Amino acid sequence: MTTANTARLLITCADRSGIVQAVSGFLYHQGANITALDQYATEAQGGTYFMRVEFEVNQLAARRESLSQSFADTVAGRYEMTWQLSAVSDIKKVGILVSKYDHAMLELLWRHARGLLPCEITHVVSNHEDLRDAVEGFGIPFTVIKVTKDTKAEAEAQIHEIMAGNDLLVLARYMQILSSDFVEKWPMKVINIHHSFLPAFVGADPYRQAYDKGVKLIGATAHYVTAELDQGPIIEQDVERVSHRYSVADLRELGEDVERNVLARAVRWHLEDRVIVHGNKTIVFD
Repeated sequence: MTTANTARLLITCADRSGIVQAVSGFLYHQGANITALDQYATEAQGGTYFMRVEFEVNQLAARRESLSQSFADTVAGRYEMTWQLSAVSDIKKVGILVSKYDHAMLELLWRHARGLLPCEITHVVSNHEDLRDAVEGFGIPFTVIKVTKDTKAEAEAQIHEIMAGNDLLVLARYMQILSSDFVEKWPMKVINIHHSFLPAFVGADPYRQAYDKGVKLIGATAHYVTAELDQGPIIEQDVERVSHRYSVADLRELGEDVERNVLARAVRWHLEDRVIVHGNKTIVFD
């Protein structure tokens, strides 16, 4: 749904009777039409409840503030909800960080150019010059910010300044570990693609680790970035079967196909307000 009058509600609260009726009843009395509704409860009784509802309502832009206030007063407060109301017309701004590997970044740029990612990609920052032509070919600004052990804090300050105003940062194989200070400025607003099926093979060179272990499956994981390396809430994963005949190069080539699709799905789901973070897990209404 892409009309100016389409909105979404994401809701988290303690599970109890009457939530669906309260939300749907509220929207009914506002003259809204529900076009999609997904829900999940962690337990049959007494768990945590999650909901994503998409709806159409006339004159959304003019009524948005009053709609939010009314929902807070009549529904959210009563059920002690954590919630957010967003409009489909609010196009999210996305910045990308990348190093030398181009496959994950190019997948995002390609999909964006064809209208398959509902966002504005504002800037690509890299610690290498290699991908400038590829990025600028899509009409997107490209900036190189070198990173060394001694200049890491300064480099991150520059990245933060360039990316300020974005709703999401995507690490499309950015081969630098972000500091906890940087991550804290972007809580659950940074998505990373890790080239293994986490929690296996955390850290550097996971395809070599997988080869040495003799795995029969390789995969990729898209997750939110937290201060703890490769431990953030997982959004999406996928795997491919491999055999003893595969070299490290074979694993890497196959794995890159998995990476690009896993990252693209995770980014799209975030942009479409399909992800609710709960502790170190995610609820994904895909």
